[in-house]
Amino acid sequence: MSDCATPTVRFETPTPLALEAAFDGGRITSDGGLVWLSKMDSDLGLCEAISEHVPEWRKRRGRHPLVSLLGQRVFQIACGYEDQNDSDALREDPLLKMVCGALPESGQDLASQPTISRMENAATMRSCHQIAQVLFDLYVSQREKDGAPERVLLDFDSTDDPTHGEQEGSYYHGYYGQHIYHPLLVFDGQSGHLITALLRAGNTHASHSCVAILKRIVRALRQRWPDVAIEIRADAGFAVPALYDYCEREGITYTIALITNERLKEMGKDLLEEAIQEHQRTDKKARLFGEDLYGAASWEHERRVIYKAEAMEQGTNRRFVLSTRGEVPPRSFTISTPAEEKQRTGSRTSRCT
Repeated sequence: MSDCATPTVRFETPTPLALEAAFDGGRITSDGGLVWLSKMDSDLGLCEAISEHVPEWRKRRGRHPLVSLLGQRVFQIACGYEDQNDSDALREDPLLKMVCGALPESGQDLASQPTISRMENAATMRSCHQIAQVLFDLYVSQREKDGAPERVLLDFDSTDDPTHGEQEGSYYHGYYGQHIYHPLLVFDGQSGHLITALLRAGNTHASHSCVAILKRIVRALRQRWPDVAIEIRADAGFAVPALYDYCEREGITYTIALITNERLKEMGKDLLEEAIQEHQRTDKKARLFGEDLYGAASWEHERRVIYKAEAMEQGTNRRFVLSTRGEVPPRSFTISTPAEEKQRTGSRTSRCT
């Protein structure tokens, strides 16, 4: 066993030069996690696959290969350097250079902000569609490593991507209280894999394009896995009749949160009163579940609503979800608010499971 107080750790790299992690000075970086990010990207082949669909805007061969430019941008964002201007300061970072395929000392510096900006501005609708296909193909290949799945749970989520300038498509969003982009994300709710992402303007409704994206995903999944059962879940931002109608036509199970209104409050009134009485009697948090049929004016027919009533020291809480999971009893549903889910998982997304 070594008695050295400053042990070193060696890593494989995409360059002939070995990489060692040590604690005895020299050029340093504050982003040691790049080593693991680079290894993961190398195993998945993500940046290389995406770079094949990045339009080449340069009329002559550039100093930096597209795969290097893309990797630089991806790794910077992953380390929290989202602004393109950060490239000017980080292009000399020894570890960032190494994971992008350049030697940390003698290798040429990485791209500056103008080059990164030109790369992003070169994107077209066609290239964005192709990159989305790369993400989907990667998801499918990873998901079926142990065989074709019998069931796929699609998590639809809209989230905020804050902006701090005059970027095209940046708008103030009242719910988030800042200027944002409002991307749509779809995850596999069982494996956690990202399935696809759609960048949208900051003033876009949460449900915008969700049915169009769902149609593409469903068609592709059924072509790949003909016998797969598909289910979706989403928060109240996706509570729109077009989504319900499509899922019912296609035999897709769904669980979607509802925005509370006066009719729903009336539906859960007795259950909430029962929860309050139980809390007063036991001095403990009371949580009760119920179900009923509910139909909005814009719906073609009534649908099953599961609701939760809570009474606790901090006050009362009630939540409602729409679900076609008829075999699942109300108590088996987990219905959480965005704040509750953020506290539980660190995510802003509310979940209905």
